[in-house]
Amino acid sequence: MPLATRRTVLSAAAALTASAARAQERYPSRPVQIIVPWAPGGSTDILARTLAEPLRLSLGQPVLVENRSGASGNIGSLAVARAAPDGHTLLFGSMSTHAMNEALLKEMPFHGANDFSPIALLAYVLNTVVIHPSVPANTMAEFVAYCRANPGKVAYASAGAGSTNHICAAMLARMAGIEMVHVPYRGGAPAVLDTVSGQTQMLVSAGTQTLEHVRAGRLRLLAVTEGRRSTLLPDVPTVAETIPGYEMAVWYGAMGPRGMALDLVTRLNGEINRALALPAVRDRMSAIGVEVANMSAAEFAAVLRDDAQKWPGVIRDIGITPADA
Repeated sequence: MPLATRRTVLSAAAALTASAARAQERYPSRPVQIIVPWAPGGSTDILARTLAEPLRLSLGQPVLVENRSGASGNIGSLAVARAAPDGHTLLFGSMSTHAMNEALLKEMPFHGANDFSPIALLAYVLNTVVIHPSVPANTMAEFVAYCRANPGKVAYASAGAGSTNHICAAMLARMAGIEMVHVPYRGGAPAVLDTVSGQTQMLVSAGTQTLEHVRAGRLRLLAVTEGRRSTLLPDVPTVAETIPGYEMAVWYGAMGPRGMALDLVTRLNGEINRALALPAVRDRMSAIGVEVANMSAAEFAAVLRDDAQKWPGVIRDIGITPADA
């Protein structure tokens, strides 16, 4: 290559690199949109709105939260999957949408792990096993023994066939070798209310829905479903302490469209983790049973990938099919 031509090529390459760097430095160049694929008022929505202000301050642009609910979280998630991978459209999604829907819905418009750029694991939702006080059990071991002695007598509520609390309870029954009756409802609120009233006797659900009733004595807390005891309830055992191998850790994560630049993902990961570490944010989330996390983007990507591989098989093994859901 002639010397003059080589210099021209190198100069052009340097200019492109500098231009890309300047564009990256200017991020964000307009408001950042966080899409929550669920209705307003849920814990994912609360988390997004709690983080919006500290992120606005650190990013220097408005951070707008938009709820796009429907299709088990797929409508909002698909909108992000189709967005430009420039960091201006983000998703605050959940394990159910990205690791479970594939096995629960007959058609999926995206792949939960492959069609997104994992940015940060946001939080774990405290997930509780509760029973009506009329059930003669104070521990998970006593509850399992009671169910074995009374097959089919205990009915468990859920927010609907294929919901996370359905999967939790069905998996518990299968691993413990007990028989319970599933009573699906149209949403979590009626499932909780009927368990409180004694129409159903057992429920596995987020602490945001159950702990108020536990404190009032209307429900009895037996265990949490995570693989380790929660820092929010350190004296409450895990299900796995009675049923080895049982684990359901429900997480929320920040994601962008597939193809986001690594330096942009890294920057957003740092900004989000700094916001999550703020005492006001931690206290706000702890009050509703949500334990904030701190992971690199690579660590979150591994969690997402592992769960997307794990849960479809588990769901099939416990007999929940897309037709049921």
